[in-house]
Amino acid sequence: MTGLRPLARTGVGVAVPPDAPVPDISTVDAFVSAVTSARSVAYSRSGPSGIYFAGLLEGLGIAGEVKARATVVDSGPTAAALLDGRADLAIHQLSELILVPEATVVGPLPEDIQEYTDFSTALGGVSLAAGGQELRAFLHGPEARSACAANGLEVFSEKA
Repeated sequence: MTGLRPLARTGVGVAVPPDAPVPDISTVDAFVSAVTSARSVAYSRSGPSGIYFAGLLEGLGIAGEVKARATVVDSGPTAAALLDGRADLAIHQLSELILVPEATVVGPLPEDIQEYTDFSTALGGVSLAAGGQELRAFLHGPEARSACAANGLEVFSEKA
């Protein structure tokens, strides 16, 4: 097996409905204020960002307050709940928030509470003999890296 090679990552972010005021989320305290003052916060029931956010609410001591009026989304982009009025804040991976272009992406969570999902490649077994090296080269090439960046992923720099 050849080593793990990092490609890109996405963090958790916040979005609001189109034309809504953009809340300050630049610090943990500002983020807590934005979340606790929202009428409803949409987040996913499962998946990395939803599971993380539910735990983050517990860790910040605001789970009961936020969950009592949350909009929990079973599948699809949470930002869709902004467009139909179910929520006025959406929490999801940044690469998922941009799937709803009408929503305004406020930005990532503050770094102190940020959670990243990393995407990497590795080769082993059959992939070494069945075009895996070519696929890996393509995924780390300029065209795929550009597509990753255009879809909200933070692309890792290639080592020289």
